[in-house]
Amino acid sequence: MSVVCFGATLAYAGTAYHGFQRQAGETPTIQRMLERALSQLGAADPTVRAAGRTDRGVHAIGQVISFAIAWRHEDDELLRALNAQLPPDIALQQLWRVEGERFHPRFDARSRRYRYRLLLAAQRQPLGEAYAWRLRPPLDEGAMQDAARLLIGEHDFASFGTPPQGESTVREVYTSEWSGEGRLLGRILTYSVEANGFLQHMVRRIVSALVAVGRGQRSLAYIAEALRVAKGGAQRGLISQLAPPQGLFLETVRYDAGRVPAWVGG
Repeated sequence: MSVVCFGATLAYAGTAYHGFQRQAGETPTIQRMLERALSQLGAADPTVRAAGRTDRGVHAIGQVISFAIAWRHEDDELLRALNAQLPPDIALQQLWRVEGERFHPRFDARSRRYRYRLLLAAQRQPLGEAYAWRLRPPLDEGAMQDAARLLIGEHDFASFGTPPQGESTVREVYTSEWSGEGRLLGRILTYSVEANGFLQHMVRRIVSALVAVGRGQRSLAYIAEALRVAKGGAQRGLISQLAPPQGLFLETVRYDAGRVPAWVGG
């Protein structure tokens, strides 16, 4: 029976896990749970590759992964079999066979889109706070929107994170915007950001800086200065504050046409 390569989209609640990437020992991670499930289905090499190595406590709606397994049945049966082996907070959504040239979810990605949720409420919200950063209102939403727009385009984001590999800290941001809506539990503000790549902790540092602008603790000039390339390549310090992980979701990964089925990445 020949080994078949698959791509898949994946959703998970990251609360109980130490990020996506496999770690030493029995540390619970998303990758470890996936590889364990594949081993239980007989995969000789259960290695899973992913489009993004989400941090501890970060969630995903549209993570993209790839793996290989010897499988003689229908693809839908594999989807059901893997989900039956996975815990309730991790679930494959769709999968497809990778034909011909091998597919790498990370290196073939054209862009990734994250969203971050704020919950504006004066009192604790036990249900809402599991997937949002609760803040006491008010925030200057107009100032936060203006600050978010400064991030659009190609910039050196060295103040916002460290590269996962290599040395370049230049990234191009395609979308950076806030939207808001009233909810029973309080007002929800959602930050959406899409870029050709992200530095480690980049989104959480961006959100913390934008929230500081909304609180009146920082100005638009602060964001602009953080993006300015220092003359002579002088090292700039990282923005120290990270927004909490529970509000962050990997929403979508996009690829060039023909690399994945049309329904991947929306």
